[in-house]
Amino acid sequence: METLYVAKATSTGAGRQGHVRSDDDVLDHDLSVPKELGGAGGPGTNPEQLFAAGYAACFHSALQLIARREKVRIHDSSVTAEVGIGQAGEGFGLAVTLVVGLPGVESEVAEKLVAAAHEVCPYSNATRGNIDVELTVA
Repeated sequence: METLYVAKATSTGAGRQGHVRSDDDVLDHDLSVPKELGGAGGPGTNPEQLFAAGYAACFHSALQLIARREKVRIHDSSVTAEVGIGQAGEGFGLAVTLVVGLPGVESEVAEKLVAAAHEVCPYSNATRGNIDVELTVA
């Protein structure tokens, strides 16, 4: 692979209760452990939310690329990534559901676009075979 771009972010402090910042300071967030994971909750984000945001945006871009290639007009499309975390053996694992909204696109066409986007999305390629990813067309 020829690298086209490198994103850099650093975690400091107490891990899930610490802070994350990108090298260009665009991303700059405190972290909080959700109550569901035994934390106090709080105003900070968490790694699962950050992963969900990245996956949703990346998959949405892949979907738009495929729609252009297939000459399918999509308007007001959306991708919501739901990232779950839970016990997996001695450690923890993730599971993802991608909920894709393609208003006005026939169901069969929408399913084909979503399947094709799943083949080209870098996040999908990185997670394939590693975590469960469910695709849903809303």
